[in-house]
Amino acid sequence: MLDRIRIVLVETSHPGNIGAAARAMKTMGLTDFVLVRPKRFPDPQSFWRAAGGADVLTGVRVVESLTEATADCHWVVATSARLRRIPWPVMSPREFSEAAHARVGQRIAVLFGREDKGLNNEELQRCQCHVEIPGNPEYPVLNLAMAVQVVAYELYQRSIGLPEPLVWDRPPATVQEFEGFLAHLESVLVNSHFINPDNPGQTLNRLRRLFSRVDLDNTEVAILRGVLTQLDPGNSGKPLKAP
Repeated sequence: MLDRIRIVLVETSHPGNIGAAARAMKTMGLTDFVLVRPKRFPDPQSFWRAAGGADVLTGVRVVESLTEATADCHWVVATSARLRRIPWPVMSPREFSEAAHARVGQRIAVLFGREDKGLNNEELQRCQCHVEIPGNPEYPVLNLAMAVQVVAYELYQRSIGLPEPLVWDRPPATVQEFEGFLAHLESVLVNSHFINPDNPGQTLNRLRRLFSRVDLDNTEVAILRGVLTQLDPGNSGKPLKAP
């Protein structure tokens, strides 16, 4: 299971936190590490803080966007304590580890936000689920590397001695396929005047939340996009073959 988990840090400010996160990953058997627009990297302090996890840091991938970091993933979760206007599915780290174990063959990205303000609303809404680490209500704030350690620990504990569940009959949709479907859906809703592109309200966010809960596979996405193409007022009406 652990080889399917990707840890993604978004716009990390302090290089020491990057190194400490790499060390936390190493202790729990995680190796897939991605940085999105880090403020200072590479930096000697990162390698100093990584200690025995320097090999994880050496293999890190640095990208310019969250889209690039997660395009080949099938499930993306965010670690967050932010209050949301639209409620999103929320799990504890232990519940998340159980759900991750059940997603056989799926690459899973776990996002960790900026040290000072976490992930923004747009980034949170790109995730199918949010993971919240419970703590002292008077001061529930964890250092970035501490949060990585807690989540990594639960994943490692869940992976010990447990066989992988049965495989689904079709590959799950990747983030790229899922985002393509949502963009297609938005286009059809605009073309049919169901939503006003200048003032869509919360309709698109709620539809995103709906389809995020369904866990679509790639064939289901292809079917839905075929339906959208046929229903699109701008379509020529040419019949499509079923996927």
